[in-house]
Amino acid sequence: MAIEHTNTDRDQNSDPITGEPGAHPIGVGVGAAVGGAAAGAAAGSMVGPVGTVVGAIAGGVAGGLAGKEVAEHLDPTNEDHYWRNEYPNSSYYDPSVDYQEVGPAYQHGWESRAKYRDRQWDDVEPEIAHEWDTRRGDSKLDWGRARPATRDAWERIDRQMMGEGADVRAASRNSDSEPPRVPK
Repeated sequence: MAIEHTNTDRDQNSDPITGEPGAHPIGVGVGAAVGGAAAGAAAGSMVGPVGTVVGAIAGGVAGGLAGKEVAEHLDPTNEDHYWRNEYPNSSYYDPSVDYQEVGPAYQHGWESRAKYRDRQWDDVEPEIAHEWDTRRGDSKLDWGRARPATRDAWERIDRQMMGEGADVRAASRNSDSEPPRVPK
């Protein structure tokens, strides 16, 4: 007997171990790594090696929770579907460049937003541009041509996190939930 999976099942992002809805292992992992490193370094500089370990653990937990919050707004399948349909409507659309070429730029944008969750585009663009060569996959776009799509995807996640526009209403999984908060 085949088990039928619905969109509701997929949208719950169930934890693979506990089955609890709202699991986002990538966002939590990125948040834990970034938060743990920052907190560990700060604690270590104040109280030494023991403080570094304690700080890394505490920062990992806090960072993981912040990463999960960003990931709540990120469903790679939905993002890809959205951009596949939106690309022809963009100001930088080029009929000679199909979605297979520009898709990795969108993905780089939404994933970079999760990675640099507490920073602004203008502050991290040089890093994002530098990462493009390793993130582009088979895309032949140089950074100048990939940049507009990358930034569009970054800004879409920002809008979702701030609760603006139709993007958020479409992505809302539970109308009874509180509005999303922007991590500090």
